[in-house]
Amino acid sequence: MLTEVRRAARHAGCTVLFARGGQRQCHEPFHVVRQLVRPVLSALSDDERARVFGPWEDVVGPAAGLRPPGGQLDPQGVRDGLDFVVTRLVQLRSPLAVLVDDLHWADPESLGWLAGFAVRARELPALLVLACRDEFPDDALALQRGLADRADRRHELRPLQPASVAHLVRAALGAQAEDAFCRHVWAVTAGNPYETAALLREVADQRLDPVEESTGLLREIAATARGMTLRHWLDRLGPTALRFAWAASVLDTDIRPDLAAAICAQGPETAAQSVRELRRHRVLTGTAAGRLEFVHPLIATSVYQSMTPAARTGMHGVAAVEVENAGLGLPAASRHMLEILPEGDGVIVDKLRRAAREHLAIGAPEAAQRCLRRALSEPPADEDRASVLYELGCSALLTDPATTVNQLRLALADPYGLDPGLRVDATFRLAQALAHSNRLGEAAALCAEEAARTPPGPGRLRLEVAHFMFAAFQSEDADGPGRSRRLAQFHRTLDTVGMAFTDAGADAAAPGGAVFEHDGLAHAVAVLRCWDLTLRGADRARALALADSALPQGRLPHSLGWTNTTWGFELPGILGLSYLYADRVERAEELFTEAVRAYEVAGWSGGHLGFAYLLTGMLRFRCGALVEAEDYLRRALRTAGRIGPGTPLHWDAVGALAETLAARGRLEEALELAREHAFGPPYPTVMVLPDAPTLYGRLLLAAGDAAGAAEVLTAAGAALDARGWRNTVWAPWLGHLARAVAPSEPQRARELAGEAVRRARRSGTDSAVGSALRLCAAVHDGPRAAELLAQAVRHLERSPARYEHAMALVDLGGAPVPAPQARAALARGLELAVECGADGLADRARGLLEAGAGAGG
Repeated sequence: MLTEVRRAARHAGCTVLFARGGQRQCHEPFHVVRQLVRPVLSALSDDERARVFGPWEDVVGPAAGLRPPGGQLDPQGVRDGLDFVVTRLVQLRSPLAVLVDDLHWADPESLGWLAGFAVRARELPALLVLACRDEFPDDALALQRGLADRADRRHELRPLQPASVAHLVRAALGAQAEDAFCRHVWAVTAGNPYETAALLREVADQRLDPVEESTGLLREIAATARGMTLRHWLDRLGPTALRFAWAASVLDTDIRPDLAAAICAQGPETAAQSVRELRRHRVLTGTAAGRLEFVHPLIATSVYQSMTPAARTGMHGVAAVEVENAGLGLPAASRHMLEILPEGDGVIVDKLRRAAREHLAIGAPEAAQRCLRRALSEPPADEDRASVLYELGCSALLTDPATTVNQLRLALADPYGLDPGLRVDATFRLAQALAHSNRLGEAAALCAEEAARTPPGPGRLRLEVAHFMFAAFQSEDADGPGRSRRLAQFHRTLDTVGMAFTDAGADAAAPGGAVFEHDGLAHAVAVLRCWDLTLRGADRARALALADSALPQGRLPHSLGWTNTTWGFELPGILGLSYLYADRVERAEELFTEAVRAYEVAGWSGGHLGFAYLLTGMLRFRCGALVEAEDYLRRALRTAGRIGPGTPLHWDAVGALAETLAARGRLEEALELAREHAFGPPYPTVMVLPDAPTLYGRLLLAAGDAAGAAEVLTAAGAALDARGWRNTVWAPWLGHLARAVAPSEPQRARELAGEAVRRARRSGTDSAVGSALRLCAAVHDGPRAAELLAQAVRHLERSPARYEHAMALVDLGGAPVPAPQARAALARGLELAVECGADGLADRARGLLEAGAGAGG
């Protein structure tokens, strides 16, 4: 049927992409994708190639088989890149027809992309036709259901009716075939098209007359045709042709005749004779590209299964060597290595490890893990086992933190162990995986314990810095102020050591100096110290001096780069947030824009890009660009949804988006978002941006539950004060607690609001002071409230916080101030609110203007 669709699509002027899943290639990553896109993409001109690939060539090229792999890629990034490239291809060569046969045997990477692209294809001039049997593996059933649910039309092939079978019988055996014979063919095959065709071939080969007297032989002939045992194939093909067929079945699809001949050790003449024999018996057929393929997948399966286990294993062993020798690469050879018996062969272990690295470089971590697990079962030499476990753990770092934790723990516990440098890196990556699994306390403790047993030197310093880094993200810490003091002392000590290396001269400085440059220890500690001061609400000048020291020549050093794995994305992230909370939004914007660009170019479209979207959304919110903020935060939330609920990114995205929706005047939507995603107690152990308990209390207050808000905000404030965190922008709990208790405890409310202002002034940022003054005015009356609001406006107009500025202006317009001042404040506040996208605030300003706000005195 797909052959007819393919022909009709070409006749209609479609660009046709065709692929077929292979039963023995179902674990070869992007096997189906390469069949689909490589023929078309490789034929593009240079100009067309640039238009189609855009910035995605480094990401999509390796998966499409068009260029050698580079560094490790994020699987979601590869899928996003394929979406981009195929969408551009549709624009260039529309309409497009994407046809895939035997989808149930598609590799997971290709199937995952097809399932996602099927959604996008609805908006494109593209036709997707997918043919499959109900034989998907269990882990692909969800993707199968998703594809089936999105299908506009579903065609289920039913058994042939007697009339259809009679038509096939007479077409194959002649018009003289009797009705009774035709009817019996239908009964024996149950109308199965493949079995009907196979039976008719056997009948023709045996020269059986298609008459009623022959019907008694049909069931036995059908059983022979259906069984296709070793004896069947030997009798039919002979040993020489059968051996070539075995080699072809090991290769599965898109079979190179020379490669099959090499696998079965046949010379050119013998191989050519085998191919002729296999064509004659309708086992193999040719393709337009000069390759071979089986006439039907069931024939390929039958031939493959007719081999004895020993013969099958031997064929795969030879195939692994010949595929590599043919220049097809270790990833293609690795699927054959997976089928051979373990023998403790170090060469096989080495090849599987190299194949795993190449799988990671095209965004196929599951394929890499299969290779590394097989390498472990070989097994590797005792001294190499821990390294293989380390590689297996790292292969899942971007996609499966739980697997990473298990394998890296095994690597660190291995009796032969890792070399010292690799052990430090394994510890850091294990801590990262624990942190991303919401187990920050374990991550910090792990680094501290490993640092204590590591000899003095760069490795120990890196682990000590990592301990401070993971501890810095814990929402609760029994000794937060003490840890801040120890971090400050560590920073001073590191500065002293660095100066000593510098003063000692180039030769003496080489070991230590190289480490400080390479691992960026000094820069990393400066960032952590800066973040600590920021959260503590310290003078912004001190924090900014440290932030600037971490940016030599105004740019991130290599060791702190967004895609550098030495420290991860957390350090450049908190550096940008430190600038944001210090009102240096232009520097924060440079960093966050660079993050989005770096992750998009690298194809890291998972949690890394989601985090970059989150940071950019928070920046836009702080600058009052609420519409843009909502867009970026929804992108972050979608990314978090793909990763799974409960992750730090999920908490951050939900909280920041709820805050943005409330600011836009869509409180009910914000509350529903929080309910839908269970944004509330119990909170994660990792700090949330913005502070989760504070935001939850603010949402309760906005919903009219002042008592509930007061309880939540009081508890939040106690925890934050115990931690030593007094940043009034990240966690403005004091001002909102003051609002919550004002009706029942006005004096306490004023004391709380006054403390918030004092803390904000200590930080020295206009946005913090202005916001605190505005909240303070909310718990005062009369001229004092107006005076506080006027001060708030003066601070906020010097800050980048345009939405806060708009709120202060509208509040001032509703305060007891002279009518001209009120109208001017409201007019300016309305203008700013509209620019910010704060629709609710704009409506309030309009209402006050229409009501004639201003006390006139």
